[in-house]
Amino acid sequence: MRLAYDTERGALMSGGALETHASLAAMARLDRLEAEAVYILRELTHYARPALMFSGGKDSAVLLHLALKAFAPAKPPFALLHIDTGHNFPEVLEFRDQRAAEAGLKLVVRGVEESIRRGSVRLASETASRNAAQAVTLLEAQQEFQFDALIGGARRDEEKARAKERVFSHRDAFGAWRPRAQRPELWGLYNRHLAAGENMRIFPLSNWTEADVWAYIAREKLALPALYYTHDRDVVRRDGLLFPITEITPPRADERVERLPVRFRTVGDITCTCPVESFAANAEDVLLETLTASVSERGATRMDDRANAAAMERRKLEGYF
Repeated sequence: MRLAYDTERGALMSGGALETHASLAAMARLDRLEAEAVYILRELTHYARPALMFSGGKDSAVLLHLALKAFAPAKPPFALLHIDTGHNFPEVLEFRDQRAAEAGLKLVVRGVEESIRRGSVRLASETASRNAAQAVTLLEAQQEFQFDALIGGARRDEEKARAKERVFSHRDAFGAWRPRAQRPELWGLYNRHLAAGENMRIFPLSNWTEADVWAYIAREKLALPALYYTHDRDVVRRDGLLFPITEITPPRADERVERLPVRFRTVGDITCTCPVESFAANAEDVLLETLTASVSERGATRMDDRANAAAMERRKLEGYF
């Protein structure tokens, strides 16, 4: 008989009782995380022009769902903002537009292509990763609409730089993140005040993990782009990763194209976002895979982050989300 000691109850539990208790504990954790996120989102009434960053990815889909809960039956008091690299997966953009329409919220889209035409962004090549360039376009959009608070779905467990973030992350008049300028957050108290020209980046999912996100998606039955679940795709093996083959990202002369069942753990710029081999067809299957993963989603699937461990922190210092 399988036995385990329950430290909360001070008793031994076995079999079905143990599994039931574990399930209840997981549900309680999601309830706590949901309540915390709702509390943070309601703090946004302090700001005059907030916006929620919505790309159509899993984290922003969860964040939008939480925002709709937080302000129901009214609509959330902010628009949705997406910084489009121009190299996003079409399925994700389609989902973005559909979900924004369903929520009845204004969707503001600004593209890196526009920054390239203005000359504020210059790339090494047409197919170069545009992740870092998003910082420029984001700051331009923030100034254009005078957003004083931008809400994002970043989580502490994604990578090292984001583990340093506050929930209310202060940005200076140039949109830059300064680690020494961040405010203490004790007992859930947040310093929301801004000087002229400054803005706040707010992360209600800070204390969530990738597994928490998938458990919540499963519980709430949230729709996502189909890329998050198993599908057959042409890939090549490059730098220890499965690299997707598209019109923007053709194979190199020495690479052999394979068609494999894969899914994406994160979706972003096509030129640097890689899938993982998987047969997970629904949120429950993905959750099981996530619980046994030994590498973070960015470390396992983002080529630019993997190539340079300091990349994210450098981008944040320059104004990246």
